[in-house]
Amino acid sequence: MSEGSDFYVKFWGVRGSIACPGEEYQRYGGNTSCLEVRDGENLLIFDAGTGLRRLGAYLAVNGTPPEGLLGDLFLTHTHHDHIVGLPFFVPMFNPKNRIRIWAGHLDGEHSLKEVLRRFMAAPLFPVPPDVFAADVSYHDFKSGELLEPRPGVTLRTATLNHPNGSTGYRIDSNGKSICYITDTEHSGEGPDPNIVELVQGADLMIYDCSYTDDEYPRFKGWGHSTWQEGARLCDAAGVKRLVIFHHDPSHDDVFMDRIAEEAERLRPGTIVACEGDIIRP
Repeated sequence: MSEGSDFYVKFWGVRGSIACPGEEYQRYGGNTSCLEVRDGENLLIFDAGTGLRRLGAYLAVNGTPPEGLLGDLFLTHTHHDHIVGLPFFVPMFNPKNRIRIWAGHLDGEHSLKEVLRRFMAAPLFPVPPDVFAADVSYHDFKSGELLEPRPGVTLRTATLNHPNGSTGYRIDSNGKSICYITDTEHSGEGPDPNIVELVQGADLMIYDCSYTDDEYPRFKGWGHSTWQEGARLCDAAGVKRLVIFHHDPSHDDVFMDRIAEEAERLRPGTIVACEGDIIRP
């Protein structure tokens, strides 16, 4: 990526499974998965949960140059909580904008464009993707491939363990790295080698910490992991900082405070993602 640029991630949605409005979710946030990664002028968006709506409103006012916006949106997968914000993303309705949407979990069974058309189709949704006025393109790839969406911007990818598939991403810039690993389930037989290889030596790993180790046995097979497993994975791969992410809808602010305290004792420097947080690796 560009030399000497500012490299950071901003969290627009941190919740998993379903959006959670209410007073008990005010501090950590109730919107589902959406991250904004910036490296200079490069805009990379990860997942299109309900948090994407707020990001779109911000970009429409503050982040769109006169000639239009170029943005790349990378999906981990296409379960509803990770795509439900897409029809409400304001930049999709500006004809000057170019939005490229990427997914690597479909393995040729369905195309990304087909899946999103089915999502935005009657009787589930009133208008199809044709309503988007922006120049929108759809890019299928296979998890494990190296992506270069534009010159100087490269992303490494890996297959994750989740029903219907999911993709993990690593973005490197000027010796710093951000890894986004969500909607994955650990095997219980040691760290996932696919993930270890992807995140090896990374500065920041944003990880699916839906459950605690105590809760996990009740949800085995649901495709999610624990914050303690995230810490073990960081230790195994030499990752500097863990970011706890994809908070379960049953985990309100008080519960998340307890996780934050326990995580700090177990692995000092661990961060619990809150909506609006900006973190630099």
